[in-house]
Amino acid sequence: MTVLQYDDRRLRLDFGRWEALLLRRSHLEFPLTAIARIEVLPGWTSEVLGLRSGLVISGFLKIATFRHPSGVRRLVSMHRGTPVLRIGLAGAEFDELLISTPTAVAVADGLRVAR
Repeated sequence: MTVLQYDDRRLRLDFGRWEALLLRRSHLEFPLTAIARIEVLPGWTSEVLGLRSGLVISGFLKIATFRHPSGVRRLVSMHRGTPVLRIGLAGAEFDELLISTPTAVAVADGLRVAR
């Protein structure tokens, strides 16, 4: 599962072995100034995310990058039954992150304070 870490300047995502393989990267970092919005979803989102590169097991697991026809680029690491942190980014490689984490509410609150 993705591990999220942040301080007063940056957000870092460290991916597990299989996530890193599927996403073709071991980690990502963004300055906190790139965060445009933060939202916590109670669980899985079934919205249309776009064309993918990665693994999707419908209704259970999504570890992939997506490009929506509108041009929105998303990095997704979602697991069924776990809250999802939705982070909107500006001026970054991805427009949105959808990351499952059991500590989504605490991370969202911490990021809001840190920015």
